[in-house]
Amino acid sequence: MLTSKQRAALRGLANSLQSVTQIGKGGVSDEVCSSIDVALESHELVKLTVLETAGVTSREAADAVSEKLGADVVSVIGRKFVLFRVSSKEENRKISAELKLK
Repeated sequence: MLTSKQRAALRGLANSLQSVTQIGKGGVSDEVCSSIDVALESHELVKLTVLETAGVTSREAADAVSEKLGADVVSVIGRKFVLFRVSSKEENRKISAELKLK
């Protein structure tokens, strides 16, 4: 669970990020989740986009993906949302080390 200060710092870091993947009319499928999982493992912080044709809102998609992957929802704005999860690989832990997260 992130504190409000940690969430604010992560939102600031996410401003310059490009979307890693898009969630389309297929919704939150296993394939989409597996690609997001790989991105979270290597980057810790990812931005995603929900297309208008998707059958879910951005909040619903963010909640579903975060629950499946054990990630924290940093922010949901419009059709984009940001997820954070501490990497299991020590060499990929740049953000979590900077914010002093476990």
